[in-house]
Amino acid sequence: MALSGAQTQAIRKLLRTGATARVARILERHHPADAAALFTDLTPAESRLLFDALLALPRTAEVLEALPEPLLEEALRRTADDRLATVLAHQPPDDVLRLLDRLPEDRRREVLDRLPNALAEEVRRLRRYPAGSAGAIMSPRFLALSRESTVAEAVTEARRRAPELGTIFYLYITDPDGRLTGVLSLRQLLLAEPDVPLHEVMTAEPVAVEATESQERAAAVAARYNLLAVPVTEDGRLVGVITVDDVLDVLERAATEDIQKIGGTEALDEPYLRMPLLRLLRRRAGWLLVLFLGEMLTATAMSFFEQEIARAVVLALFVPLIISSGGNSGSQAATLVIRALALGEVRLADWWRVLRRELLSGLSLGTVLGCVGFLRITVWALAFDLYGPHWPLVAVTVFLALVGVVLWGTLSGSMLPLLLRRLGFDPAASSAPFVATLVDVTGLVIYFAVASITLRGTLL
Repeated sequence: MALSGAQTQAIRKLLRTGATARVARILERHHPADAAALFTDLTPAESRLLFDALLALPRTAEVLEALPEPLLEEALRRTADDRLATVLAHQPPDDVLRLLDRLPEDRRREVLDRLPNALAEEVRRLRRYPAGSAGAIMSPRFLALSRESTVAEAVTEARRRAPELGTIFYLYITDPDGRLTGVLSLRQLLLAEPDVPLHEVMTAEPVAVEATESQERAAAVAARYNLLAVPVTEDGRLVGVITVDDVLDVLERAATEDIQKIGGTEALDEPYLRMPLLRLLRRRAGWLLVLFLGEMLTATAMSFFEQEIARAVVLALFVPLIISSGGNSGSQAATLVIRALALGEVRLADWWRVLRRELLSGLSLGTVLGCVGFLRITVWALAFDLYGPHWPLVAVTVFLALVGVVLWGTLSGSMLPLLLRRLGFDPAASSAPFVATLVDVTGLVIYFAVASITLRGTLL
């Protein structure tokens, strides 16, 4: 249960009086995430005292992992190497690796050398896998038995190894060479008769990922097959498992990266407040410069139609309306298709279905916006006589231009992510600002092209 407001205030009073041991006893009864959440309500001085209290907890490592990045960095900096090694000594190797990776290289080696030999070797083995791979986040500890073992033997082995393994989701069946041949859930294991061999109740040919495959691939497998843990193999041999908590972390990072790219910036490889300002500016400046250069084409397009604007100044009044409508519709379409690609709802082979769907959507949305624009011009012209004697033609121009620009925006916004995926690039790179910039320029061309036809012989 989360800490109440009264409990938080009581902890603050205890911290101010130096009773960190009592604070530790209180926090032992709560989830590590609730203990970590305390920091948001504390002053810097109280936070330092709480760090000292956390070091007395048996689940200190879990609390550390639940801390926000800036607080985690401070906690690791304040914790001595020998104490940190003691805290990590009884943690799973994948959790140890995640915390060690947040330390400077010299401290990382020092803490690693202080860990028990078996744990240190497991951590070093995990570090050999490339960053971003399934092997880099897997746990090398899992429950595996031969196919001839009985259900009773499997239950006994699970009980014996439970303290080492922590949470057990599945029992894996391997051959003498360690190759994965089957899997049983704990439910299957408990419901089976004790003397039945495992190969009679196991699920054969279980789904697995290779250690060198991406973490996103492992997360996709877990989501597709509703797995609580994904087995990881290397040349067919079972070498580890990726549990659901790690899958959620991968999905969160992937979603964060896509959102950052959709927002028109490079993906950040560090938390926002932790990244040096100069590096953050470089990540943002690149796309901003590209988008700025793209928007300069808008001025070029308007200069191309300078004579039309000079002869019919009223056309300039509706430029923001036209280009923003096209950019908004394009951003909508791009966001929907990017997310559908990420979820596997849309494949490259579906491009024609997407095109047909967005064609109808663009025409419908453009017609709705065009009618609203036509009505607005009509009301203002009749009420205030703003647009001169040829206002009906101006209203028709805006109506047709909105239909064309919105249609073009939806088509370009939906097709660009598919094109980038086909070329091997990340579809999220076709961010909403990029699509909006593209449609801004082309929307002007469409608008003035329509105006040159509908207003010829009158205003033009």
